[in-house]
Amino acid sequence: MEGFTPVSALVGGALIGFAASLLLHFNGRVAGVSGILGGLLPPSVEDRGWRIAFLVGLPIGAFVWGTFAGQPSFEVPVSTPVLLVGGVVTGLGVRWARGCTSGHGVCGLARLSMRSFVATLTFLAAAFLTVFFVRHAAGA
Repeated sequence: MEGFTPVSALVGGALIGFAASLLLHFNGRVAGVSGILGGLLPPSVEDRGWRIAFLVGLPIGAFVWGTFAGQPSFEVPVSTPVLLVGGVVTGLGVRWARGCTSGHGVCGLARLSMRSFVATLTFLAAAFLTVFFVRHAAGA
């Protein structure tokens, strides 16, 4: 993979873990992005503010990082309909697993949750199989 540096990966992972720890410590909430977004769908007055602040902060943080560190360059070699189908399938999987990679993989594993361990292994296995199928079996 081009542009990968262990230092930036370590710093980024530490920052994600630190931010997730702060949210858990001060709010008693797990930093699972799908759960935070899903909690806005049937609005609850008492916790709407922190959810909106968290979700608005995600693209702002990416923008600030990109401004100072430069934008990464990448190419998505699939059509928009394929991306949309992939998004819907991912959303269904997140609901079925009762959480996303951030909730299970970052927060759940840190809390030694067996359910999160199984979910994370399932996410990784599905990713490995998808890459194998798309790159090797399907000849892409």
